[in-house]
Amino acid sequence: MTLTIAIESPLGSDLDLLFQRHSAEMQADTPPESIHMLPRDLLAVPEITFFVTRDGGVPVAMGAVKQLGGLEGELKSMHVLAEHRGRGLSRMLLRHMLSHARAAGLHRLSLETGAQGSFAAARGLYFREGFMECPPFGSYRMDPNSVFMTMSL
Repeated sequence: MTLTIAIESPLGSDLDLLFQRHSAEMQADTPPESIHMLPRDLLAVPEITFFVTRDGGVPVAMGAVKQLGGLEGELKSMHVLAEHRGRGLSRMLLRHMLSHARAAGLHRLSLETGAQGSFAAARGLYFREGFMECPPFGSYRMDPNSVFMTMSL
């Protein structure tokens, strides 16, 4: 199949499965007070660029870059459907978003991800791509269920 990554609206009707699965996985082993994903409608704002990876036209992954102000940004809502994992789609999407952030003039990109075992693969990917652990940034506070990471672009 043909893989594409494009900027899209998070409100697209064919993205329902991505958002349902993303939400279900976040709620599966993370206490509600530690879930930091944005509701779908809050991803549709000017300071957020939302990306969709499609395989043969079917949405299989998503992610977003949020401008935090100045030269800093945050990675948000990165998710690959379980049945499409193991194909390098996360790495491909992450690298695409890093290129976008650089082209947008950002100098730093940070993220919050889970500390639970179910997030180990994501943390490993971020480490391999150059992210390092950091203290909470922006409005985040210390949370035993969160790992904060950042990288200079």
